[in-house]
Amino acid sequence: MVLTATTTLSAPEVLARAKSFFAERVPHNAAFPEHEGPNHLVLRGQGGEEIALAILPGGSSDSRVIRISTLLFEQAIRRFLSTVSSGTVAP
Repeated sequence: MVLTATTTLSAPEVLARAKSFFAERVPHNAAFPEHEGPNHLVLRGQGGEEIALAILPGGSSDSRVIRISTLLFEQAIRRFLSTVSSGTVAP
């Protein structure tokens, strides 16, 4: 499943919030950083399940698109995106 959302937050802010959210706010589905770059983050969770997050330029200079893919963490990802998005979350 790939989900996308738009945000006005900077890439470092989105990545910091993702690391905190998936480590602390969803304890039964916790996931922790495995690989990180300036515009992407890979988290590893229960059973080795992966969450891959990328921040791409948006339609305007102050917006960015967040794309997250996973097989298991869809509900947690939707909750995370609702905390950082400035629009709707779309599949």
